[in-house]
Amino acid sequence: QVQLVESGGGLVQAGGSLRPSCAASGRTFSSYGMGWFRQAPGKEREFVAAASWTRNTYYADSVKGRFTISRDNAKNTVYLQMNSLKPEDTAVYYCAARKGGSYYATIAYDYWGQGTQVTVSS
Repeated sequence: QVQLVESGGGLVQAGGSLRPSCAASGRTFSSYGMGWFRQAPGKEREFVAAASWTRNTYYADSVKGRFTISRDNAKNTVYLQMNSLKPEDTAVYYCAARKGGSYYATIAYDYWGQGTQVTVSS
C-alpha cells in the first residue's frame, strides 16, 4: 500500500513557476514508477510527466521544455518543477504510483493522491 499526498499548488501569473511535490508513504517507494497527471474542468485526466525508479523521465508534448519531474528516493518524494506556466496549464494536478505498464496511461497507475490545484492567470 502506498499513500500519496500532494502539496505546493497555487495561483500564479502566466510565465511564472510552481513546484508541486508529492510525499509517499511506504518503504517500497523507490521501486515504483511515479507520474503526474492533470485534470481541467470538463476534461479527461491527462498524462503530464513520469519518472521511473531508475530516474528515466517521460513528458507530454505540451509540457516538454517547461516542466521537469524529479524524485528523491531517500525522502520518498517526487517533484514537478513547472516553469513558463500558461493559462491552459490550469488544472488539478495528481501524483500517482505504478509498478508496471505504460507510464503514459492512467490505467497503469495503482495509487493516486488527492490532487493539488494549479491556477494560472493571464
